[in-house]
Amino acid sequence: MRRLDQFLANLGYCSRREARDWIEDGRVTVHGEVADDSGAKVKAEAVRVDGEPLDHPDGLLLLVHKPVGLVCSHEAREGPNVYSLLPARWQQRHPAITSVGRLDKDTSGLILLTDQSPLVHRLTSPKHKVPKTYRATVSAELSPDLIPLFASGTLLLAGEKDPCAPATLRLLGPREAEIVLTEGRYHQVRRMFSAFGAEVMTLHRSHFGPLDLEGVASGQWRELRLDAIGI
Repeated sequence: MRRLDQFLANLGYCSRREARDWIEDGRVTVHGEVADDSGAKVKAEAVRVDGEPLDHPDGLLLLVHKPVGLVCSHEAREGPNVYSLLPARWQQRHPAITSVGRLDKDTSGLILLTDQSPLVHRLTSPKHKVPKTYRATVSAELSPDLIPLFASGTLLLAGEKDPCAPATLRLLGPREAEIVLTEGRYHQVRRMFSAFGAEVMTLHRSHFGPLDLEGVASGQWRELRLDAIGI
């Protein structure tokens, strides 16, 4: 159970101060009765706002098709962010919705967003080895010799002491490839190709574990169950 005003504030409806006004205006009911105490301890399922159940009181997990040009950061100085794609109320939730890992500004594709920090930790933990699939176009022709090199688990990125975990590389064309990673180092795909003289020109993530972008257009999202990946 939680304080009524805290529920409303944490779910992005209003501030705790404003919650008192909502209650005084009769917009909030508990067990079908108009609420009269902003500090009352309540269960989420008992509360209605303007006649509607509370908005995702157990948390959110969203699959987003991120366009190029958006960052996965809440820092305004970094520019337009992926959270701007979401409804205004969700942008006010506390804890804040955050990304599961990151895609850089120039990378498009599948990104997961959630307000459940334990879920973020599970899905990004190296021990779970969740596969992520990317499609890249690069500036130079790719040699088939890269396939066993990427799979060897011996590729050492500049400035790092530990080699990359084995990755699956599939060549789709002279300068196009699909790569599957089970870790998420900083700009990893770009740095892996850069180690062999190929600059990544476009990068798109198509899968996160069993999830894909089918039916989700660029800039759109769909809701997932919190146990959608099952780890």
